[in-house]
Amino acid sequence: MTAEIKVFSTNSMHAVLDELVPAFERASGNRVSVSYETAIAMLKRIKNGETADLAIMGTSELDAVKGTSEFDELEKLGKIAADSRRVLSRFGVGIGVRAGAPKPDIGSVEAFKRMLLNAKSIAYTLNGASGIHFAGLIERLGIAEQVKAKAVTRPGGLIAELVTAGEAEIAVQQIPELMAVPGIEVVGPLPQELQVIMMSSAGIFSDAKQPGAARALLEFLSTPASARVFKAKGLEPAQG
Repeated sequence: MTAEIKVFSTNSMHAVLDELVPAFERASGNRVSVSYETAIAMLKRIKNGETADLAIMGTSELDAVKGTSEFDELEKLGKIAADSRRVLSRFGVGIGVRAGAPKPDIGSVEAFKRMLLNAKSIAYTLNGASGIHFAGLIERLGIAEQVKAKAVTRPGGLIAELVTAGEAEIAVQQIPELMAVPGIEVVGPLPQELQVIMMSSAGIFSDAKQPGAARALLEFLSTPASARVFKAKGLEPAQG
């Protein structure tokens, strides 16, 4: 019998799942529906009673080590089966521009700061992990007011779409999310001193209707063949 697998995922996995879900469906005969959100929005939905079969959520490595990530909170609330959790990939935050546009120098902290001050407009999310990190970063660099004056923001989603639409010159977001937008070129990652390494983790809901099929999907995402897709989409796979 065909299983209908419901997945909640953060946007960092959008491009990966766009390619791997159809392959899994062909191989398994099961169907998968994916709902994309920021981690904050997903956490709110789940706390309000929404559920699925599999959750894929991005969080910083530091939060994961400290046990303070949104995923840790879901486990403590009994929403995610603790023994099902698995790290799928790691990735950083980067800068994107429209394909063919000049690529600014971001190879050092000073060059990155200069780029932000010289840019005509800068797009970033308000509630996404990269946007929250960037907001703290510009405060740390002492240029928050100058950047906010020319900021183009959204609560979440693929922020580089604003660049391809001509509404912003520069996009700041997690590298796989930048790569998920056609017509965007990644300039590079943030300087190491300013970078935050994120990781995507997956876990099965405690009340999943299709726990077996969800586990099969999780195993599929952890194969060496899937790892090649992760790499091509800007994520460093944890497996394979």
